Amino acid sequence: MKQNLWMGLAGGLAALFSLVAFAEPAADYAREKKWADEVVPGLVVGDPVYLQTPRGHHKFLGLFTPVEGNKAAIVVHGMGIHPDWGIIGTLRTELADRGFATLSIQMPVLAADAQGPDYPPTFPEAAERIAQAVDFLKAKGYTQLAIVSHSMGSRMSYAYLGGSPDGAVHSWASLGLSLDDYAGLKLPVLDLYGDNDLPPVLAGAAKRKHSLATKDSRQVKIAHADHFFTGHEGEMVAAVADFLNATLK
Repeated sequence: MKQNLWMGLAGGLAALFSLVAFAEPAADYAREKKWADEVVPGLVVGDPVYLQTPRGHHKFLGLFTPVEGNKAAIVVHGMGIHPDWGIIGTLRTELADRGFATLSIQMPVLAADAQGPDYPPTFPEAAERIAQAVDFLKAKGYTQLAIVSHSMGSRMSYAYLGGSPDGAVHSWASLGLSLDDYAGLKLPVLDLYGDNDLPPVLAGAAKRKHSLATKDSRQVKIAHADHFFTGHEGEMVAAVADFLNATLK
């Protein structure tokens, strides 16, 4: 009997340790706060807003730049950075100059040494954050919504859009996506990348183009541009704005 009790206890502990080992890694909220503490005091364009996710009641930073009209873009950054970083800061400010309200949101980040394969378990929380951004913009009166995302942010956005959202998002500008297709999506997609992009982005380009079945979808390659469109920011913003003008009414 004692042996059976011990075996049962050992089995229970093994199951518990297994659950812990495969548990979803929590986003590094302390690192997010550090980003917010650095970004918000130096903010020149837009206003800081804090949105709240259902899981854990965590509040995350958004940078909201309102404009008149009904068109708005949710801007989704890549791995381990913040909503005003580099290319993301360029997109959120210059798209606002072109007539689109923007809400650039802090996505889940992990520790600084985390790699791309560590991030997919954060995608459910990422999708929740995008959903909260959609609700925020709808409450502000914006009815024509798009997502503009880059790199890991594009993978996070795909996770949201593939999860059967309510159709509030009308189009998606996907920059630097390292996946092979847009299967299952029923909204217009811009697949934008540079011809000096990362190998996984380049490797999947032909298959991604072939999967663009929805009206107004397109693939655009910017000559001589790298993954961050360094030195080609103007062409990048123009391609995104042209697509949004064509798909948001």
